Amino acid sequence: MISTLLVANRGEIAVRVIRACHDLGIEAVAVYSDADRDALHVRLADYAYPIGPPPARESYLRVDAVLDAARRSGADAVHPGYGFLSENAAFARACADAGLAFVGPSPAALALMGDKVAARRLAVDAGVPIAPGTPEPVDDTAALAAAQQIGFPLLIKAAAGGGGKGMRAVQSAAELPAALAQARSEAASSFGEGGVYLERLIARPRHIEVQLFGDGAGRVVHLGERECSLQRRYQKVVEESPAPGLPEHVRQTMLDAAVRAAARVRYGGAGTIEFLYEPATERFYFLEMNARLQVEHPVTELVTGVDLVQAQLKLAGGATLDAALGELPSGPNGHAIEVRVSAEDPHAGWIPSTGRIALLREPSGPGIRVDSACEPGLDVSPYYDPLLAKLISWGRTRDEAIRRLRRALNEYLLTGLRTSLPFHRWVARDNAFLAGDLSTAFIAERWRPDQLAAPEDAATAAQLAAADQRRRANLVLPKDGRTSPWRSAARTEALQ
Repeated sequence: MISTLLVANRGEIAVRVIRACHDLGIEAVAVYSDADRDALHVRLADYAYPIGPPPARESYLRVDAVLDAARRSGADAVHPGYGFLSENAAFARACADAGLAFVGPSPAALALMGDKVAARRLAVDAGVPIAPGTPEPVDDTAALAAAQQIGFPLLIKAAAGGGGKGMRAVQSAAELPAALAQARSEAASSFGEGGVYLERLIARPRHIEVQLFGDGAGRVVHLGERECSLQRRYQKVVEESPAPGLPEHVRQTMLDAAVRAAARVRYGGAGTIEFLYEPATERFYFLEMNARLQVEHPVTELVTGVDLVQAQLKLAGGATLDAALGELPSGPNGHAIEVRVSAEDPHAGWIPSTGRIALLREPSGPGIRVDSACEPGLDVSPYYDPLLAKLISWGRTRDEAIRRLRRALNEYLLTGLRTSLPFHRWVARDNAFLAGDLSTAFIAERWRPDQLAAPEDAATAAQLAAADQRRRANLVLPKDGRTSPWRSAARTEALQ
């Protein structure tokens, strides 16, 4: 049983894990860089320790600083969240050497799944289909020969890491040398390893992933699938569960394949197997395994009723898989959709936005959940991932979930910097999205910045505040008890 947990992360995921700790009666320890001294996760934790300057490589990526904080706090376990050190096999091994339970898979499983080429070989051994590609990382000479065999278009992919880093689409042999150099450089910068391999580019696939839990001894169960096709630059922006319109026989085959692949490495803890799916042929291909909790885990929680973070903590604390997960449903209960609210400007190529949050009103109400570390006055710095919050809607049907999502997006107010909220308001009304006509090319094919509402930025904050004051000043009490006491004078007059 875990008594004190160190959360080796920041932002909304740190807040999420801390809350799960408190629900279970576990003390939570936060770590923070100088930039996060006043952050919400620091204030919610029972204890908090500084670990260095703002750049992640000098704080959140420093294994020695994180382990020192764990030692000083008396923690007996570490939760890595996602990103940073979450898939770092050396960190997991260092935790074990320090006598700390690592809330995640074994160092061996992390090392295997962190090597995308090795993971492809494992998929083949488990009888899971993969897209045609090179079995090993390639140099320039081997890449040109392999590209002629695979055919164009193709993808260059980093052998280590994920999140769209070190990936380049190549349409012809003439583009290959420059794309190889760019992919290697980005991979080396992001993961410390510049190896790349080639894979056939599948045109307009859907991106579907399966949520898994394993006991580390060979038993693995699934908690359904998620649709993750809406992406820009290979990074997800909208996710939902279950995947709309997926044929039931394909769904079941995909779930079975994911369980088979994870069981082969005796996977322990939460993880996902990701697939590319071709609707025209009903074929799917192994993409990768993420050996950690995913950003989009809340949609699975809403349709299964399982708290995945609590399950992680219970499993790491020695509980059996059945005790950690509880009774699993036979299928999804309703439909859930998540949109990532990020500090990026969708009007200007999704460039990161920095600044101080001026006004903040996060939505609520039936079927709405917001995972957030945002507060008015929060300084959003350039040092970290731009994800600010996640808005998740649930409904008995996909249509109801979309209607609730629209309502919540209309209620959402965040000013002081540019965010992805206007983009999500457009998506929630797009005809192809409503019809479930999804692919990884969706945003590139359908979205245009001029379709979005005006940016929400610091210049609008004063106007919004003034408008809110005017509305409050214009409120009138009803003439009888049957009308709302908060109806505006204009609305009351119009109804009389």
